[in-house]
Amino acid sequence: MGDAAGVPVEPLPGPWAFPVPRRDEDLAGVGADLEPGTILAAYRAGLFPMPLGEEGARAVIGWWSPVRRGVLPLDGLRVTRSLARSCRRFSITVDSAFEDVVDGCADRRREQGWITEEIRIAYAELHRLGWAHSVEAWSGDGELAGGLYGVAIGGLFAGESMFHRQRDASKAALVGLVDLLRDGVPRLLDVQWRTPHLATLGVVEIPRAEYLRRLAAALRRPLPTAFE
Repeated sequence: MGDAAGVPVEPLPGPWAFPVPRRDEDLAGVGADLEPGTILAAYRAGLFPMPLGEEGARAVIGWWSPVRRGVLPLDGLRVTRSLARSCRRFSITVDSAFEDVVDGCADRRREQGWITEEIRIAYAELHRLGWAHSVEAWSGDGELAGGLYGVAIGGLFAGESMFHRQRDASKAALVGLVDLLRDGVPRLLDVQWRTPHLATLGVVEIPRAEYLRRLAAALRRPLPTAFE
């Protein structure tokens, strides 16, 4: 997506000023909107949106900057023999089924589902502008078995969510993403928080200050060619 040359389209900036997060709190602020300019400004400042709950018919948006940030070093991805065998069962593509991937991640049957209709619409627009991307894992019979999506800004890939319908399909998509990001340019793969599941794949925690330092460097780097 993006313009005719595949370059992301820079949206108009939003009117919001994001607060400096408190030293000991993950939640930096509440409110604002989900316009493309607002979301991109948040990522560039080290924040990301996630609903806190609902107020009337609309979700209340929280803007998060974890004190301990989860990142996946590209040279630290753990691929077991079992996972390597599983990966060979899937074909990996980029941006071939973005909305289907988001729908899979938003499935309300999933535990702790947080992707609202407003989030879906917002990231679909970011995809149309060339900023949000999906990585799909397809089974041998052509079914979408799993995938992930996130936002790419320069050398940053901010992972948002992943899902699977077949065993190891989301992990295969993550392996595919890491392969795409290993292009000789230092990249920052942000996964927000380090969960026990992500820890088994090599995700580590770094302090907020260190994340912001790496982020500033990553934003000065070019996009991976896979997302152009």
